[in-house]
Amino acid sequence: MHNRKLGRTADHRKALLRNMATDMIVYEKIETTEKKALELRSVVDELVTLAKKGDLHARRQVLSYVRDVKVGKTDKTAVQKLFDEIGPRYADRKGGYTRVVKTGVRKGDAAPMAYIEFVK
Repeated sequence: MHNRKLGRTADHRKALLRNMATDMIVYEKIETTEKKALELRSVVDELVTLAKKGDLHARRQVLSYVRDVKVGKTDKTAVQKLFDEIGPRYADRKGGYTRVVKTGVRKGDAAPMAYIEFVK
């Protein structure tokens, strides 16, 4: 599939997707525009696939992409949560770890909004 540009330069788009992927791991559900959610879905699915492998090389690949921030008030970081909780949760699933749910339009500019969340 061809990547969406999202009205941003390449560096800005990469930073946007990195930040959104980190938030997706930390909060497990975020609301954003529909186009951003559809683009983020492929990024997060690749990260979960790497987390399912669980080896050191996969962890390094994820660390090079995800911002390693603390999760809530715990000492656990986003990458630890991905490898300890989210990856094993989908051990028997072959793909499709996220879902995009359309929620309507944004009040200010009527942009179509959607939730992206992990499948239970």
